Amino acid sequence: MEKYYKYGWIAIMIAMAGDIIISLVLPLFYKEYSCLKMSISALGNPQSPVRITFNIWMLLEGLLFLAAIPAIYMRYRSVSAGLTYTVITFVAIFAVGACIFTCFFSVNESKEVVTAASQIHGVGSVVGFMLFLFVPLLIGILSFKAGERGVGIASIISFIIAIIFFTLFVMSDKPEFSGTVIECEGLWQRLNLIFMYLPFFMVSIKSVK
Repeated sequence: MEKYYKYGWIAIMIAMAGDIIISLVLPLFYKEYSCLKMSISALGNPQSPVRITFNIWMLLEGLLFLAAIPAIYMRYRSVSAGLTYTVITFVAIFAVGACIFTCFFSVNESKEVVTAASQIHGVGSVVGFMLFLFVPLLIGILSFKAGERGVGIASIISFIIAIIFFTLFVMSDKPEFSGTVIECEGLWQRLNLIFMYLPFFMVSIKSVK
């Protein structure tokens, strides 16, 4: 059980680090893609030369997040069962809605083209992101309850910054912000992910050690 606990945290570290790295490496092989102005999901659109690689990764990423759930449960169950169940529920929905769904239901290169697949992807992604957005806050509360004040403070700060970048991400495709720095959808999404993941990275490193 202790061995699996360690592997669970390694799995979530791979998922989070891979999410950022893949989103920066694959665009090198997709000339029409802009890391600044296009969402990460656009890497999997039907016209993308890296579609297969991206979709396989998204499936793997979702499975890695799901594999980490028992480790999250074991670490926090004695601190607060209610908050722990909330965290693992949010992580599971993110893994399925924002990762695994992305593998099977892709967006189109242009947002003007709407299909059933892109609509399913949109709903799954939005719900997954919005729920995971509150994971840093929950990790912060659990950390304070567990006497880990440093991780608690860092998690709350990460939550606030993630909220800011998520807001910018949502605002980025509004017509009134066209031509401004706010339209940098890809940049805000990647920064949002970094700060959503940061608390789990800190907890993962402590747990693996």
